[in-house]
Amino acid sequence: MNRTTPETVTDGEKTTDEPTETTETTESTDRAVAENPEPRDQDETGPVDEPEAVEEADRTDDTDDADEETSGRLAAASAAVVSAGLGVVGLTGAWTGRVAAERETLIGQIKTQSGGSAAQQINEIYGDAWHSTALVNGIFGLLALLVGTYVLVRPAFGAPARQPQAGWVRAVARGGIALGTLGVLISIAMYFDLIVALPTTGG
Repeated sequence: MNRTTPETVTDGEKTTDEPTETTETTESTDRAVAENPEPRDQDETGPVDEPEAVEEADRTDDTDDADEETSGRLAAASAAVVSAGLGVVGLTGAWTGRVAAERETLIGQIKTQSGGSAAQQINEIYGDAWHSTALVNGIFGLLALLVGTYVLVRPAFGAPARQPQAGWVRAVARGGIALGTLGVLISIAMYFDLIVALPTTGG
């Protein structure tokens, strides 16, 4: 049977005394809840930082892409300038061409030192040096042509860039291609004696 609450009568009025044990138990429970609050569920606290982490990852990816694109534009600009420089060298000549020509001249002098016909001396001393110079200049012109072509066709391959290639880069690359092509043509004509032929002996 359930324990009944004792009743007391005072001055004709009936009052009910609250159980002492129940009051003490309730107070103890309230203190325990106040001292040890219930932690929030993991589902409530877990996703709080996820949007910030996603935004940080997106910003990092965008920064990496921007750096890579900037490096690509700088490389293209540098290659365009190199192409134009090589084209100029292919037309005007370089010290490497002079060194090659002097070497061939020395070899020709050694070969004809013990004697030889005039035609042989012309061919060994002057002809080979002339052809060596044309060959070196043609190599520089060909390099200018290849580098300039690479600069122009590079945007067509790989991932598309956010910004188009700068106009001055394309202009310089086209200039390098034009100078390189002209240098190659002149070098070929020089090598095969199409522009200026070697002198010949009479008779």
